[in-house]
Amino acid sequence: MDLRERLALDLLGSSYAQLTEQKRSVIDLIADQKPSGLGPVAKLDERDRWQRLADQVAKVGGSWGFIIAFLIALILWVGLNALLATRAFDPYPFIFLNLMLSMIAALQAPIIMMSQNRQAMVDRAAAEHDYVVNLRAELEIMLLHDKLDALRERDILARTDAIDAQLNQLCGDVAELKARKS
Repeated sequence: MDLRERLALDLLGSSYAQLTEQKRSVIDLIADQKPSGLGPVAKLDERDRWQRLADQVAKVGGSWGFIIAFLIALILWVGLNALLATRAFDPYPFIFLNLMLSMIAALQAPIIMMSQNRQAMVDRAAAEHDYVVNLRAELEIMLLHDKLDALRERDILARTDAIDAQLNQLCGDVAELKARKS
């Protein structure tokens, strides 16, 4: 029986062919005695410049610094236009301000969504890698338990044989002593 097939049956209770691709990869790692490899977070940054820009926009747009700066800019805009009254560049209903806010929201929302979607893909890959590493660790621990159980059984059998030999020796000694007495 092939090593991979035996490992699959012993550890997962299923034949190698019936395992999912992920579980097969874990059995392959154990059989080949290779490390699990780098997780997706540890790999090189493979984002293009647009993805980096989207991540930067999401990072800045989702920060307290941006919220506070934007709030200060809004207060200054409204305050300046209220003070200038008739000479204001955007008088009271602040139509131009509303237009700017709508345009910023219309552009910022999809960019942030692109960044979140990409981050979700990275998170899924990291979770899958964590699953593979954890499953492998669990299976390796099961193998170690099996080896320890085999060692313990061998030790118990050796001790039983030694005790049996000593018992036979004692029985022989007792029989010899009885023969001398009689």
